[in-house]
Amino acid sequence: MQEVNAGLIGLGNVGAGTLRILTENADSIAAKLGFRLNVRAVCSRGVAKLSLPPFAPDTLVTSDWREVVSHPDVQIVAELIGGCGVAREIIDAAIAHGKSVVTANKELLALHGAEIWDRSIAANVNLAIEASVAGGIPILAVLREGIAGDRVTSLFGILNGTCNYILTEIEQHGTPFEAVLAEAQRLGYAEADPSADIDGFDARSKLAILTALAFGERIEPSDIYTEGIRRITPVDFQYAHQLDYTIRLICSARQSERGLLLSVRPALIPRSTILASVRGSYNAIWVRGCYGQDTFYYGRGAGPLPTGVAVVSDLMRVAREIRSGSPDRVSPFAHERLGEYQPISVTAHHSAYFLRFRVEDRPGIIARLATVLASRGISLDAVLQIPSENWRDLPFVITVQPATEAAIREAVAEMATQDFLVDSPLALPMEAGL
Repeated sequence: MQEVNAGLIGLGNVGAGTLRILTENADSIAAKLGFRLNVRAVCSRGVAKLSLPPFAPDTLVTSDWREVVSHPDVQIVAELIGGCGVAREIIDAAIAHGKSVVTANKELLALHGAEIWDRSIAANVNLAIEASVAGGIPILAVLREGIAGDRVTSLFGILNGTCNYILTEIEQHGTPFEAVLAEAQRLGYAEADPSADIDGFDARSKLAILTALAFGERIEPSDIYTEGIRRITPVDFQYAHQLDYTIRLICSARQSERGLLLSVRPALIPRSTILASVRGSYNAIWVRGCYGQDTFYYGRGAGPLPTGVAVVSDLMRVAREIRSGSPDRVSPFAHERLGEYQPISVTAHHSAYFLRFRVEDRPGIIARLATVLASRGISLDAVLQIPSENWRDLPFVITVQPATEAAIREAVAEMATQDFLVDSPLALPMEAGL
């Protein structure tokens, strides 16, 4: 029975989870494949200090990734270190050595994925990327094959478990953002430098990959409007609940008459929607198709074992292709070639908005704000004010009827100059159509 050999580079959280599954679940994997998928080489900078499972005597254990990539018996290289520096070198070298590649590297794929795929085609090797988005949710396989016959019109996702954990803790316990972030760091949900998560950049990379699959466009992450969750407070949830909404960091991609509108930002969503029930570190993706209409995918968005399952599943798929010698591979981006995306400014977005203010209370504030809104053709919908004894820092909310984001931004910029404001206004879209 011909076996297939893999080499793992990177034994951090995802790499360790992948290795555990490959070793503990080896018999089940072999039963599904009809042959053995062996770990032929492992690499980590601190490999000498790691507690590793027992390997076959001839398994390579090294701190030099080049030994894995050049190993004559390794047919698939799993790059699990992340980042865009050494990881790119590893993938380029693996392809140059005729090895197929499995990677969970969302940042690298968002920036260079289509280019790497073109190189793998030229080298007649495969590239598998399921673990790069949403951990244990097989969303890329869904878009690539499961609903390939449909034409996607919009996609909404909660794609960062750290942000979702923080927001749901603020919502459920009324704890300030800074305190919840500190607890998330203590629990290991957030990094010591949490900016990639809480400022939306991690989710932006994932949305770029999803958009490529869903719409066939080559997306530059920098083209996606991105806003993080640092300004969300317990009082924002109190007001959102009065409106029967909640707040989540929403990744959205939707077709408009002018083209694709892309954003990663906190938004109000109705509490009756299924996305509102996604709490803690879970992820979810809601896909709307022209023919199949709505489908929903939910699960663990990160973690050693959920993401490890995605990596191992990709290793298994590539191993089958190596065994069969099939040249007819499905692009990991679901399209034979990606089109060149023409950025559409998020200012074209049209929706109702939630405007939260913190003011030093005095007569005439609402009238002055209403005048600014009216000058931009924006109509008030409601004014909400929870009783407060602190008149020097009084929060209240104005909701407005649907308007363009361009008009909202102009109004907010003018409002920010008012001398009664304690803080700049917070403007969040209200995604009532979910």
